[in-house]
Amino acid sequence: MASKKYKLMLVGILSLLSLGVFAQDTGVYNIYDSSVISSKGQAQQNEFMNNTYDFPAKPRNEIEIGISGGMFSVSGDVSAKIPTAGFGIHIRKALGYVFSLRGEYVYGVAKGLNWKPSFGYKNDPAWSAYNSAILQPVYYNYRSHVQDLSLQGIFTLNNVRFHKQKTGFVLYGGVGFGATIYNTKINALNGSTPYNFSSITASGYSNRKDIRKALKDMMDNSYETDAENNRKNSPTLGDNTLKPSGSLIAGIAFKLSKRINLAIEDKFTFIKDDLLDGQQWQEHSVADPVQTRDFDSYNYASVGLNFNVGKKSVEPLWWINPLDYAYSEINNPKHMKIPKPVFDDADGDGVVDQLDKEPNTPAGCPVDTHGVSRDTDGDGVPDCKDKQLVTPTECQPVDADGVGKCPDPECCKNLVPAPAACQIGDLPSVSFRGKSSIVSNDAKAMLATVASKLKDNAACSIIVTGYPAASKASQALCNKRVAAIKAYLTEKEGISADRVDTNCEVGGGDANTVDIKAK
Repeated sequence: MASKKYKLMLVGILSLLSLGVFAQDTGVYNIYDSSVISSKGQAQQNEFMNNTYDFPAKPRNEIEIGISGGMFSVSGDVSAKIPTAGFGIHIRKALGYVFSLRGEYVYGVAKGLNWKPSFGYKNDPAWSAYNSAILQPVYYNYRSHVQDLSLQGIFTLNNVRFHKQKTGFVLYGGVGFGATIYNTKINALNGSTPYNFSSITASGYSNRKDIRKALKDMMDNSYETDAENNRKNSPTLGDNTLKPSGSLIAGIAFKLSKRINLAIEDKFTFIKDDLLDGQQWQEHSVADPVQTRDFDSYNYASVGLNFNVGKKSVEPLWWINPLDYAYSEINNPKHMKIPKPVFDDADGDGVVDQLDKEPNTPAGCPVDTHGVSRDTDGDGVPDCKDKQLVTPTECQPVDADGVGKCPDPECCKNLVPAPAACQIGDLPSVSFRGKSSIVSNDAKAMLATVASKLKDNAACSIIVTGYPAASKASQALCNKRVAAIKAYLTEKEGISADRVDTNCEVGGGDANTVDIKAK
């Protein structure tokens, strides 16, 4: 049955956590909202808004009211029965973004039952119905009703975020001081008759479950007998022993909405009393009973729902990142009083002094984006003083005016002299008879001489010119004669045709004579 209860509790917790994951809470505390500032803090807020004070006033923040339920157990000299239940209520108020005060009331019922028999109960009045002198065994047990009222200081550990606006969960820890009252009973009698614990013969750790089952079947669950207590020597409240107590707290809270969060917490409480479980005696000699070494303590592991309440207030400060305003103002200034920028330019070159790498540029000199005088050819002389604006690299270094001395080009160091003019000299004329265009033997001898000179003077070319009359027949004969001479020179003497030109010049000379001249 208990297993089913805890399964249902686990399902409920997971459901609430899933709601928290999908909760859309994008609200952020507005630092300029004066409606959440108390009347006491308005003066500071006004100074902040007027930029005469650096810090805004602390806003009113909501109070948290919470309820919880969980497992309550005592750590003492008797083995605890688990699970046993407890519940709690609290009210919490933030004093700052990290520290808060919480008042809490916890009520729990703890039970315990030893599976090992005990014989050292001689000085324990609760077991007076049994005889320790004859080693009659008893099985220590208890049921303790514990109430706890404490004031706690809680420290939030992770709401100050340097790389995120806010968080969906908070880790916290704390310490508390308060008062604990308890009333412990034991189940020593079956009605008015002692139990026959001697009938249980099983022993040993491996049989502990069987022993406890046998005890459960035997005992009536009445818890009719007052356990040993300190009520005669300690303050009391009714039938309860009253003791001061201290506690240590650790927990995590998940934000479900701006007003609701789910907390999982463990609270460990210690008191200066060894009778929370009704037992303080060691298993010692019957004639020499000795008290146990340590005081008892109790633990409350719980799951709770917390609700934020309040009007004209921001959510509890432990849910707010105090760096949110500072980072947003740095990234996107809205309130910051930024002085009007002043950009001096002492040398008047158009580049402000903060960025000027040449603060004393001469007037009229063009500069680059860094305020340095331009030097187009990189010769070290600013353009405004450079008489040779683009000096080739090979002509550098330059003089004070930026003029370089260029070396002679490579092409001019080894000049090839120009070819000499044709020096072939005078060439002979060829004569034809009548209307003949055939080259005679005498003419061939003269043409051989011409060919020899052409071969010796490769740069020379010749022009063969005839002088016909005005008639077409005479001009046609002239063309045949100059063509015959050219053909002889190219075909017989091997002279390139492009070195021999022909021409017929009407009335220029004797019609039967063809002149050969160098071009």
